Amino acid sequence: MIAFPLALILKGSKLGRQGFMVFIFILPMWMNFLLRTMAWQVILEKGGLINGLLGLLHLPPLALINTPAAIVLGMVYDFLPFMVLPIYNSLVKVGQDDHIIEAAYDLGATKRKVLTDILLPLSIPGIASGVTMVFVPSLTTFVISNMLGGGKINLIGNIIEQEFTTSSNWNLGSGLSLVMMVFIVISMAALSKLDKNGEGTLI
Repeated sequence: MIAFPLALILKGSKLGRQGFMVFIFILPMWMNFLLRTMAWQVILEKGGLINGLLGLLHLPPLALINTPAAIVLGMVYDFLPFMVLPIYNSLVKVGQDDHIIEAAYDLGATKRKVLTDILLPLSIPGIASGVTMVFVPSLTTFVISNMLGGGKINLIGNIIEQEFTTSSNWNLGSGLSLVMMVFIVISMAALSKLDKNGEGTLI
């Protein structure tokens, strides 16, 4: 729901695939994943940027770090570009044939109708590709929950990591890893069905 409007904004900028807005959007992806997560840790911690600004306004500090909201915020920030870019790529390919949209307007379609009946269905390959690109790393991540959740909130990636490093229960860790691999294979199979022509890819 966040990525689709952003992709529409990027497409409507008319700056092209190599445009400045696209460059600015993917620029944070060039930074190390760990550094980006540490930056959010600094922003959200008790003496961080947000609580510092609240202190200047004489407002009480907020408990932002080590919460589920902090983990979700970190994951959205880190993985959002992987959802936006495939959708943007699909929308660009739709935009290459503007006759479809022009015909819809000529037939009396409203902007909302064009969005729901033309742009959204034609961008399904990009949505499917983006879901897969986000699902796989978010399923396996454990660094974000460790750093922004303080080790209090465990994702499946944390449990697998703990089974190998702390509990030394390699059998359970391997079993959970196998289950996770099954989910990844299912998601890849679903993507191959929904995006047969590779319309959602970035190539």
